[in-house]
Amino acid sequence: MDKRNTVSRLQAFRPAKRRLVQLYAALLHNAYLRGFIEGKIYEGKAKALCVPGLNCYSCPGAAGACPLGALQNALAAAGHRAGWYVLGMILLFGVILGRTVCGWLCPMGMIQDLLHKLPVPKIRKGKATRALSWVKYVILAVFVIALPLYYALARGLPLPAFCKYLCPAGTLEGAAGHLANPANASMFEMLGRVFTRKWVILVAILLACVFCYRSFCRFLCPLGAIYGLFNRFSLVGVQTDPDRCNGCGACLRHCEMDIRRVGDRECIQCGKCVEACSRGAISLKAGKITLKGPETGGEKKPARSRKILFRSAALALLCLVLVWFNFLDPSVRQHENLPAESAAVVGYEPGQRLADFSLPCYDGSEFRLADTRGKVVFINRWATWCTPCVAELPYFEELYRAHPEDVAMIVIHPEMTVEDPEAFLADLSLTMPCATDGTGDPVKEIVGGTATLPQTIVLNRRGEVVYNSVSSVSPEKLEALYREAAK
Repeated sequence: MDKRNTVSRLQAFRPAKRRLVQLYAALLHNAYLRGFIEGKIYEGKAKALCVPGLNCYSCPGAAGACPLGALQNALAAAGHRAGWYVLGMILLFGVILGRTVCGWLCPMGMIQDLLHKLPVPKIRKGKATRALSWVKYVILAVFVIALPLYYALARGLPLPAFCKYLCPAGTLEGAAGHLANPANASMFEMLGRVFTRKWVILVAILLACVFCYRSFCRFLCPLGAIYGLFNRFSLVGVQTDPDRCNGCGACLRHCEMDIRRVGDRECIQCGKCVEACSRGAISLKAGKITLKGPETGGEKKPARSRKILFRSAALALLCLVLVWFNFLDPSVRQHENLPAESAAVVGYEPGQRLADFSLPCYDGSEFRLADTRGKVVFINRWATWCTPCVAELPYFEELYRAHPEDVAMIVIHPEMTVEDPEAFLADLSLTMPCATDGTGDPVKEIVGGTATLPQTIVLNRRGEVVYNSVSSVSPEKLEALYREAAK
């Protein structure tokens, strides 16, 4: 008897299947575990693909791009290139999964679920929460669509407004994830008013999730708003058998989301209604395959051998993904294979010299660092999706035109991009050399760069570094740097 009681107690603490799936999905979303140790983000080719859940691109462990961030960047490039691949991936996730992503796969959803388990008084759903559930559609329209489009078409600037001003995933996973690592202590100098506001928003959202179930998911998340539009016809979702349903409403009473009926736009397909239905009228299905069925439905449970096979395959896949992203990916191995003595030979700190490099420019010329001796050199790393980067490009052009005989300059875009930087720059009429970094971003390694942009490096006439900073610059700052390097 004691043995049976011990087993039953242990089973009571065993995570539910949905929680295990959420943990599994969170690991897949953030498979680059060494990023948390090194304080750097993964920059391999897989980063160009979107993951289904809300997971910040800048999270140290992120193995893919956030669909919301990618969508905003695609809209920001509307005047230069259409981001059809981003829309295609979001449509694919929506048609196949709908808001099953929210209930089972989204890391932010799991964080909200865990916060709500804290033993404090809870706010129940009602007319007020149902009304607030429409706010996320306003945020989708304004911050994800309208503002990026307006800034792209009217001002020629990329502005991922939701990511920049609101997104709690960006603050928690991206900013806090990097700032918590001692290797990124210099990033504290970049913090300003925007970060402070976003930190306050994050704390408010996390506190709200403690008292009100999935507050961010229900009221604010524009990704959930997008996926909710697909709930009626997504391949995976809850389905009700009208012949069994007697309209008792138990499913609605047990649901903590603001649904009006099972499977509507607010339903996250978590499957709690399956357990609540006494008549076995509700099932979670993928097409004709029942993923979670009623206990009274008379359906056969999967054989133990099939369960073991499925779990073993899932575990093997997870191990393979983790090994690939942390050890086998070419972009990771390339960084590991840098010569051990390179730190002593190739310097990027003030007073040191940069190693020589050359890049083919968009205008057909070639920029060679060795050919710039005797001039003041400005190297700027930028990206089409970086608002401060694009805003300061005219400042570099102004300096370049003001000192055409005394300044050598190049602006470099990372190799990893889904946009066309050359097409993006076509309307700006720049005369300074512009290029894309080589395979694996070798110049980034030479200048001690990270994925954080913009970065400006200034060399004096002897090729020595006098300035190397990841921060925005003003025209006055650039002129002052020129005078300092020209001494």
